[in-house]
Amino acid sequence: MKNILISGGSGLIGHKITQLLELKGYAVVWLSRSQQKQKSFLWDIEKQTIDPEAMEWADAIIHLAGAGVAEKRWTDERKKLILDSRIQSTRLLYDAVDKATEKPNSFISASAVGYYGFSTGTSLMDETHKAGSDFLAEVVVAWENEVKKMEELHLRTVMLRIGIVLDANGGALGEMMKPPVAAPLGKGDQWMSWIAIEDLARMFVFALEKTTLQGVYNSVGPNPATNQQLTQAAAKAKGKPYLGIGVPGFVLRLILGEMAAIVLGGNRVSSQKIQKAGFDFECPELNGALKEIYGRGNVTL
Repeated sequence: MKNILISGGSGLIGHKITQLLELKGYAVVWLSRSQQKQKSFLWDIEKQTIDPEAMEWADAIIHLAGAGVAEKRWTDERKKLILDSRIQSTRLLYDAVDKATEKPNSFISASAVGYYGFSTGTSLMDETHKAGSDFLAEVVVAWENEVKKMEELHLRTVMLRIGIVLDANGGALGEMMKPPVAAPLGKGDQWMSWIAIEDLARMFVFALEKTTLQGVYNSVGPNPATNQQLTQAAAKAKGKPYLGIGVPGFVLRLILGEMAAIVLGGNRVSSQKIQKAGFDFECPELNGALKEIYGRGNVTL
C-alpha cells in the first residue's frame, strides 16, 4: 500500500495522520468539496458525487468524515446532520468502491466510544459490550453498520472507536482549558477515556499496516482518568489556576441542553484488544501525555 485516500483529512486528526503517513513515504490525497493546498479528489456528500479516479488511485481509505459532535448545541437539525454526515459519506464511499474496476484493499474508519453510552459507571468497557441507548450510541451503531458493508466488497475493514483526544491545539482539552480558571464539570467523577493525538495518529497507521487487523478496536489510552483528575492535571501542566468546585450540572444543562450528557456522563474504556494486537503507546500515562503537550515537566494527580 502506497496511496492513501483520506476523508476528513483537513481536521485535527486528519492533519496528524497525513503528516505521519507522508513521513513514512506514503502518498496521501484528501477527499474535499473544493481544491485544497493538500492534493485532493473532489466529492460532495449531499449530492452523492465523487471523482471516480479516487478509488482507482487508492490502495486504502482512511475514513474520518463527520460533522463535529460538540461544536454546536444539539437542535433537531444538528442531530440530523451529525447522523447523516456519517451515514451518507460512508454510503458514498461504498458506492464508489463498488463501481471501481481497481478497488482499495483496506478501509480504516473512525468510530467513537460513544457507542457504549455515557452512563456506564465504573465498568470497564471492551469491544464485546453492548451499545448504549442514548443519541450518540445510536449514531455510532448506525455508522458502524454502514462501515461493515465494506466487507461485502472484500475490503479489510477496521473501525477505531476513538475516545477523548488530547491535543493542545483543539479538541476537548483545548475547550477545558479555555476559561481563566479550570474546574471539573459536574461532580467530576465521570470517566474520560483519553488518548494523545500522536498515539491516535500512530494507531491509524498501525491499523493500516498490520494487515491481520480486522473489526472493532477501542482507540483509547490504557489509563482512563476522571474528569476531575484530568482537569486538575491539565491545569497544573499548563500553569493555570484550578478550582476544585465543579461547574454545576444544571448550569451545563442550561447552556448545552441535551449535549450536556457528553460532559456530565462518561465511560471507562479498555485498550487491551489493540495492545494485544501489538500496538505500543508512546503516551500511556496522563503525566507523560500532558508533559508532551505542554512541555512543562512532570504532572502529578
